[in-house]
Amino acid sequence: MTDQQIESQEQEAKWYVIHTYSGHENKVKANMESLVKNRNMDNLIFDIQVPMEEYISMRNGKEVVKERKVFPSYVLVKMIMNDESWYLVRNTRGVTGFVGPGSKPVPLTDEEVLSLGVADKKDYSGLYEVGDIVEVIDGPFKDFMATINQVDEDRGKLTVIISMFGRDTNMELDFRQVKKN
Repeated sequence: MTDQQIESQEQEAKWYVIHTYSGHENKVKANMESLVKNRNMDNLIFDIQVPMEEYISMRNGKEVVKERKVFPSYVLVKMIMNDESWYLVRNTRGVTGFVGPGSKPVPLTDEEVLSLGVADKKDYSGLYEVGDIVEVIDGPFKDFMATINQVDEDRGKLTVIISMFGRDTNMELDFRQVKKN
């Protein structure tokens, strides 16, 4: 199958929510990714994500940025639903089932996908440039203004400078955590 055919199939793919055992989200993701690769199903299952968010914690009197799962016990999968892909996901170790009534998985709407922040990184390609002023719209620095210092499109990350308490602070944020002014 050519890259163009896979890309056109990916356009048809939908995001689904999978319920997992508590604390097994990353194991499920890793197991599923290896099963997809081993069974050559990358034309049916395109992306597997465990949404994470950054938060600030105090440790020994210092602020430390940490990450936590946004939806514990859930994994998001972008896939084309058919018997083969359903079977692979449903029978991955640690998966308890799809979210939806009975055994019928229900895909997320486009609005839900955007609000969850799992939009493809390529959706942001070329949107941000070094020197742009952006507003932080998510996380502990919400409503702060920042200047982009570095753009990493491969990882979907920006290094920004936020001025607080009279000092400039470098910070790494996801593309989805900021908006251009």
